[in-house]
Amino acid sequence: MSAAEGNGWRKVTDDITHRVMSAMRGESIDAAGLFPALAEALRSSGVAAVGPLTRFATGMVAAAAGAGATLLGAEDAGPVPVDRSDRRFGDPTWRRNPLFNLQLQAYLVGCRLLDDLVDAAPVSEVVAAKASIAADLLKAATAPTNFLWGNPEALKRAFETGGSSVLAGFTRFLEDARRNGGFPSQVEPGAFAVGTDLAATPGKVVFRNDLIELIQYQPQTEQVHAIPLLCSPPWINKYYIMDLAPGRSLIEWAVRHGHTTFAISYRNPDSSMAEVSFEDYLFEGLLAAMDVVEDITGQPKVNILALCLGGTLAAILMGYLAGGRKKRVNAVTLLNTLTDFDQAGILKAFTDETTLDRLEGQLTRAGTLESASMRRTFDVLRPQDLIFNYIGPRWLMGDPPPSFDILTWNADGTAMPAAMHVEYLRSCYVDNRLANGTMEFGGRRVDLARVAHDVFVVGAENDHIAPWRAAYRVTQLMPKSKVRFLLSSAGHIAGVVNPPSPKARYRTNDTNPPQPDDWLDGATRVDGSWWEAWAEWIGERAGKTGTPPPMGSERFPAIADAPGEYVLG
Repeated sequence: MSAAEGNGWRKVTDDITHRVMSAMRGESIDAAGLFPALAEALRSSGVAAVGPLTRFATGMVAAAAGAGATLLGAEDAGPVPVDRSDRRFGDPTWRRNPLFNLQLQAYLVGCRLLDDLVDAAPVSEVVAAKASIAADLLKAATAPTNFLWGNPEALKRAFETGGSSVLAGFTRFLEDARRNGGFPSQVEPGAFAVGTDLAATPGKVVFRNDLIELIQYQPQTEQVHAIPLLCSPPWINKYYIMDLAPGRSLIEWAVRHGHTTFAISYRNPDSSMAEVSFEDYLFEGLLAAMDVVEDITGQPKVNILALCLGGTLAAILMGYLAGGRKKRVNAVTLLNTLTDFDQAGILKAFTDETTLDRLEGQLTRAGTLESASMRRTFDVLRPQDLIFNYIGPRWLMGDPPPSFDILTWNADGTAMPAAMHVEYLRSCYVDNRLANGTMEFGGRRVDLARVAHDVFVVGAENDHIAPWRAAYRVTQLMPKSKVRFLLSSAGHIAGVVNPPSPKARYRTNDTNPPQPDDWLDGATRVDGSWWEAWAEWIGERAGKTGTPPPMGSERFPAIADAPGEYVLG
């Protein structure tokens, strides 16, 4: 190795070391204390651990016997059935080779032991939730497929390529250590371009303040509905989850169904926005956008299409405006939205007082919660799908990550202003003020019980961010509103990005009983996309059709092409 090559290698290793040490000093993957909670659960198991440990011992004996049985031609031998949908163990080597079969069964028996011990631990609800998350993370991390000697597909590839796949994988590992915080990349950088491949629905930016840009989309029909549609996206990620690739864009779908459509695009905050509050997002965000839409279209009311945190803000808006003299909202669509945070699911494990105090200290120093920190939190909730799923193909076999619009969007995060984020977590997740009727904005109480609108609500079966049973609670919080609830297939994002396809399905029910499981028992399955049901519902609430309004107005002229500047920040 030459001196130049040696210096280059040292620079790489020094850079990796610096990044790892910085992560250890700052925001770690375990800022919420997941693994201390797991340790507490295991320590407290006591006598309750006897049963799980006995089951583990007998399971290991059965695993050894099953491995021996594979020598006689048996398949799927062992004490723990292998989930055929688990792609990690799809290679037939796991069923036919005794050494790999033993390795697999030992892993599955160990996972079962960990689950049994956590379930048996007499700990608080918060500790149990954190311990469960840590256990899932540990199980995903220790899967044999994450290591070359335990991954038959990677070993075969190494043999076929003369070892070049291993070298390519190690190179990609070094790239991820330097550029992606030591996590395997989910997408190849540059595979999609915002404004060309994503966020590509034609339109103009017609308003910009320090917090938002407002995009007005060009009409694609000769006639449009009178009542405009305003899209309220979350600001944890970029707005274009509602405007993904053409053919998969909900905004494009709305435009092509004759709606004069606007969308908010939030600025990616920096430390100068540390004091921006939750209230600012209402007044300088959603309400400011409504003022512009009214000026351009001449319509006093809007329909709102809102997603996740943008949906929570839309619900706050409805409660804030309820009882006012001017009716500014016509109908509202809430997608995977929480309004009652009492049963908010797994994210409650990250909002206990100790974790929030630690987070508040970090945010006070930094001014923002960086996007990588938020993304890692969500990744940890689904560690196999969003972290370790990429180790085998990328680090062991050297394959590039897939090109997928949703994962590209997921990697394109935004920061969160310190004041806003702490206020949001405490007021919603801790105090549940929106559902309790104790939230105040601008000195006015936000009262969902006074809201009287038609509301279309979509939950997703496998949503781990906004569990559908918690999202369903809005049907009981707005007794004066006519609420229609649909349950989509898939998860938090795939349940929203749901264009018509042979795989699309949803459930519907004409009634909204108090309990979500009673709703599910009486629901009917429909083959098709909820987009189609929504298009009919919103079309009936969008007024008569006529000539499209101008793009912009004298007061708010077009100032740039969509998707604007803020989405690129």
